[in-house]
Amino acid sequence: MRHEHIISAKQLSRADIEEVLDHAAEIAADPEAYADRHAGKLLGLLFFEPSTRTKMSFTAAIKRLGGDIVDMGPVEYSSVKKGESLADTVRVVEGYADALVMRHPSEGSAQMASEFVDVPLLNGGDGAGQHPTQTLLDLYTIRENAGLDDLTIGIMGDLKYGRTVHSLAHALTNFDVHQHFISPESLQLPRSVRYDLHEEGATIREHTALEEVLSSLDVLYVTRIQEERFPDENEYREVAGEYQIDAGALEAASDDLTVMHPLPRVDEIDHDVDDTEYATFFEQAHNGVPVRMALLDLLLEGQ
Repeated sequence: MRHEHIISAKQLSRADIEEVLDHAAEIAADPEAYADRHAGKLLGLLFFEPSTRTKMSFTAAIKRLGGDIVDMGPVEYSSVKKGESLADTVRVVEGYADALVMRHPSEGSAQMASEFVDVPLLNGGDGAGQHPTQTLLDLYTIRENAGLDDLTIGIMGDLKYGRTVHSLAHALTNFDVHQHFISPESLQLPRSVRYDLHEEGATIREHTALEEVLSSLDVLYVTRIQEERFPDENEYREVAGEYQIDAGALEAASDDLTVMHPLPRVDEIDHDVDDTEYATFFEQAHNGVPVRMALLDLLLEGQ
């Protein structure tokens, strides 16, 4: 790839995306062919926030490529608790690894950290900002189930604080896709994201009810209302549980609808949806391994 760091979905062109997705498909078809591809390489993990899927799938990805990890571990047991700056932390860890993955609660932290390191840095989520590697596995899942052109996609839930939403919405502007955004008025897309999407040629269609658009959707991307992002607990309580779907709610949907969720879920998708043909969110999570294998392979080969 032509990029040294993967910080935002906004930096990815259609060609970049297709390169990663095509390579991921090759890896998924014959993972054993890549088993020793990066033997001896180390991936540094710096997770300042909790993570299950991102952290574990990156770990699985580098190990399936023949490499291994060095992990900063929980923040409370690191030098961050002694007052070490983020710049110093990443400078130190880059000396131990060939590439870095970082998750941090502050928006813009990944961009800042990338300015202090020479090894590839991948943004594993920066607050309410971006989550580009999640977007790549989301696009891979969409392509496997519905293609990536001539689609109508609904994105529902926390659009204000949802970094997966911000990344995906930007990336989808590279394709022939109609995007609909469904949320409470208090959780609509931030003005800055809306402006950027307009600049990229996207038409913003906003709704407060899924019923307004469900029957026309090829893909429904559901997100959790993120309690940890709200500065005011009362604001969270006003919208918690407001957007929920179950198998009955999907009766008006197309038979070919693909329902996605970046996980974890709380109560926004009932477990009875899991047994329908619509559900792809566990497949989506599993796709994180071949997609992140492909991304690491391309970045490490490009060093």
